Amino acid sequence: MNWKRGHQGGRSEEAEMICEISRTEKAAPLFAGWEETMIASCLQGVMGKIYGNCEENPVSAIALLGDFCFLAGEPDRELAAKAPEQDGRNFLIMVPQNGRWAEVIEDCHGQRARKTVRYAIRKEPDVFRREELQAAVEGLPEGYVLKRMDETLFRRCKEIPWCRDLVSQYRDYAQYEAHGLGAVILRAGEPVSGASSYSGYLGGIEIEIDTREDYRRRGLAYICGAKLILDCLERGWYPSWDAQNLWSVALAEKLGYHFSHAYDVYEWSA
Repeated sequence: MNWKRGHQGGRSEEAEMICEISRTEKAAPLFAGWEETMIASCLQGVMGKIYGNCEENPVSAIALLGDFCFLAGEPDRELAAKAPEQDGRNFLIMVPQNGRWAEVIEDCHGQRARKTVRYAIRKEPDVFRREELQAAVEGLPEGYVLKRMDETLFRRCKEIPWCRDLVSQYRDYAQYEAHGLGAVILRAGEPVSGASSYSGYLGGIEIEIDTREDYRRRGLAYICGAKLILDCLERGWYPSWDAQNLWSVALAEKLGYHFSHAYDVYEWSA
């Protein structure tokens, strides 16, 4: 898809396009040093898309996957302004690479982009204590069933609003089977908590954990998370974690992760 750039100062500019970058290696240097698995998913062509100010030698680019948009390179007003228009979005978390990108987002979107904070978790492959995670899985309360995400559960989660994000970024089960992994706790045959891959990349996943509201504060998210991490380690995948709030940070630390730093994002809403 191409976006034609606008005019400035009443003077028609030479035609210039904002376009999808199919040869993602062209944009990779713009994201260098950014430890974000969703960017890796886009650059590897597994999930998501990369857009830039031009296809051959971009100096500005965005990585779009699910509800997330990562803005890199030279700040570009058109990229920042047009990012939310993709796929009929009504919500987007915009992550600026630096303060200059943040200024552009604020200038383009004003009050429609609410500044907030997320919490980065360190990526430490050898940090997990398998015995503790296994003990958590074995502590599943009576009356509950813990299952790996299979095709039946994948389709069921897609139908239920509270747990849709466990699988929503995957177009079908075949893609999930190749690049996803998940664990679901059932009560009376119905999902009540789950940990799954929000997205996948070559070598790992980005974790998403959700629990039905009436089943929260029972330790179910901890059990699901422990099972998912163990399954990732068994497969040789890294289970990456990025926290939306301090509750998520606390759960991550209980599972063995370590907090890294807070960072600013913008939640854009239509």
